[in-house]
Amino acid sequence: MSRLPYPKDVLRSMGPQRWFGREAAQAAFLLGGIGTGNVSLGSRGELRDWELFNCSAKGQRMPNSFFSIAVLREGRPSFTRVLESRLVPPFAESHGFHPSTTAGLPRLAESRMTGEYPFVRVEFEDGTLPVEVELEAYTPFIPHEPDDSGLPVALLNYRIRNTGGESLQVTVVGSLMNPVGYSGVGQFGRLNSEGFGGNVNGYVEEGGLRGLNFTGRHQGDSLLYGSAALCTPNMRVTVKRHWLRGEWWDHLQDFWDDLSDDGLLTDHGFSEPSAEGRTDVGSLGVVEEIPPGEEREFKFILSWFFPNRVRNWNQAACSCGGCDVETVRNRYAARFDSAWDVSRYVHENIGRLESGTRAFHDALFGSTLPAHVLDALSANITVIRSSTCFWLEDGGFFAYEGCHDDAGCCSGNCAHVWNYEQTLAFLFPSLERSMRETEFLIETDPDGKLRFRAHRAFPSETSWADFEAASDGQCGSVMRLYREWKLSGDTGWMKSLWPGTKRAMDYACTTWDPNGDGVTSGKQHNTYDIEFYGPNPLSGVMFLGALRAAALMAEAVGNGDNAERYGRLFELGQVNLDEALWNGEFYVQRLDDVDAYKYQHGVGCLADQLLGQVNAHVMGLGYLLPPERVGEAIGSVFRHNLLTDFSLHENCQRTYALNDEVGLLACTWPDGGRPRIPFPYSHEVWTGIEYQVAANLIFEGLVDEGLAVVKAVRDRHDGVRRSPWNEVECGHHYARSLASWGVLIALSGFRFDMVAREMDFSPVINSDDFSCFWSTGTAWGTYHQRRDAETGEVKWAIDVLHGSLEGVKVNGRSP
Repeated sequence: MSRLPYPKDVLRSMGPQRWFGREAAQAAFLLGGIGTGNVSLGSRGELRDWELFNCSAKGQRMPNSFFSIAVLREGRPSFTRVLESRLVPPFAESHGFHPSTTAGLPRLAESRMTGEYPFVRVEFEDGTLPVEVELEAYTPFIPHEPDDSGLPVALLNYRIRNTGGESLQVTVVGSLMNPVGYSGVGQFGRLNSEGFGGNVNGYVEEGGLRGLNFTGRHQGDSLLYGSAALCTPNMRVTVKRHWLRGEWWDHLQDFWDDLSDDGLLTDHGFSEPSAEGRTDVGSLGVVEEIPPGEEREFKFILSWFFPNRVRNWNQAACSCGGCDVETVRNRYAARFDSAWDVSRYVHENIGRLESGTRAFHDALFGSTLPAHVLDALSANITVIRSSTCFWLEDGGFFAYEGCHDDAGCCSGNCAHVWNYEQTLAFLFPSLERSMRETEFLIETDPDGKLRFRAHRAFPSETSWADFEAASDGQCGSVMRLYREWKLSGDTGWMKSLWPGTKRAMDYACTTWDPNGDGVTSGKQHNTYDIEFYGPNPLSGVMFLGALRAAALMAEAVGNGDNAERYGRLFELGQVNLDEALWNGEFYVQRLDDVDAYKYQHGVGCLADQLLGQVNAHVMGLGYLLPPERVGEAIGSVFRHNLLTDFSLHENCQRTYALNDEVGLLACTWPDGGRPRIPFPYSHEVWTGIEYQVAANLIFEGLVDEGLAVVKAVRDRHDGVRRSPWNEVECGHHYARSLASWGVLIALSGFRFDMVAREMDFSPVINSDDFSCFWSTGTAWGTYHQRRDAETGEVKWAIDVLHGSLEGVKVNGRSP
């Protein structure tokens, strides 16, 4: 084994949480629910990337939308600040910073941010002020409760502590531009847009809430229809429903002077809606008296309701604006009628929502796993709640591969990309099952071809009917159905999908294994967006996994003939694939002339060569190839593909790692023989591949090697170079990164079978004193294990925090 790039104690250390200073300009923590859109919180405490309008919108500003603080001592003004730390370079705007960015207003000196998803905390520092300021923000997140994790809301709680010797009157103000009718595209930060007009900023007091309700003239199925709300449960408020309707930047000057005068706001009393093409900013302030040494909380609920999205995968065609297109509604629109309705629900249920969210956070972060592993597990959950995924009113869950800056990227629940994903399956199994239903009830043709992009279930301007089936995606979908079955224990549900699954499995057999020897051959489309030819490990091992899963499912539904047929073919393939592809160190592609077809890998060491095997490990399908060779092959991937310095790496493809960074290459040719034109992406570094390789290394006992790969990924996402909550591949928040959850399964040795009603744990790290989060399709909680220092006896306990384990045996006995 090659030398580890990090000391072992660092790889296994639980370590402190990561902090990001204001210079970490790439750090952006998403706030928002599943299928709701987001607003992000930056390391300076600023709200940014307003992605509320049903498509990606990186960099989108919401003019004049920010929080500020005013402090009075003995009735006299003391200071007024924007509740952000000072801006960091570059300062390269063509006209300087637009006034709507409030860049010219005073801010706090420093800030630092830390995020343990779903919570983020920003601590501000300014030694010239008599207060300490901290912000905690989150959106409710409770595994197995997608509706309560799918709320279009951000909760922001400012804690202000008086560090001086006299009482202070403190006002924290949230200002928000009425966003109804806003596309954000090409607005240059102004309050005018073609979609604006007829906007109303109303003040509401209801059921313990008080705040601003932002509405507009758009109705029905318009993409611009919607509302927003900014409210608080705090008792004493001050309100400016409309900023001054003046010329130039009078409105900002008036607001700042008004707040600075006495810490209170004066409403201008405008009663008519905004003029055509115009909107207004409204401000809500919470006022508290804080004695010396004491602390007060200033709580805000920011909610939005933009229920209509384009009924087409091609979002870019309408630029997220007001074009005339067919629309469909988001899931949250089936539960709520407005943003204020959302805020009311959150307020009325805040105890349950917050306690459930904190229970998950504490269960995950209270484990004994290394800090960088917890970082990887939690940070990539954001994919599920980013614009990559959307959730429709009828319950259908759909996803792109990732997102461009302004629209979804690579449509259709792409089967060969979602092959890598584990997080959704374990945290929100009902949504994962929706994807299997789409595949086998809608997207599988009568002849068994599974369209690897779901365009029947959700329309597209592109027809995928004539595209090749994806060999790895189709076989992977069969395996994933097996996973969902074993997680849920619901044989009836699996049986309802079996006819389509059987057709898909038979298609795979006749198309990619026409001679019936258990080895795929011929033309095999795959996740690299090209076709491999001849026997190869990516398609070949995935095919073996699908055969094994199909045989077990066929047996469970009483389809004995097919169970025997798939089982026999699996046994043949185990032997034949190993003999055909093993080169003495790892598995290769066998072609007489590797350059006879473009874009092959030949004798290269493919990082994905055992993708089917790691998925089989996670799902409990066992070894698909000889165990000793599996261990040797994945060890070879670590030896040959982990690059500890990219300064001299030649890459004519996309670049995701460079300079002195550490990363795992998709393919290398340690013995030479690289094709003249290798397959696209071969010289790249994909986090999803890195995570599946890390999990596979751990499954094979190469624990420190697996941990080193995980640490390399997270070190690259340090807030300065890249966002810690956005792992990019072909787009932001790329779905392949959800392979990170497999690392938890591997480290905990977690095995599940809700059909047999059994669970087992066999941790491979910190096993003398171990704890971790676990989840099946029926429950989730924590597992604890400790070894007695004197007797060596291992004692364990399991806590169920949600759902039920009734009738389930853990480690061979009832818990």
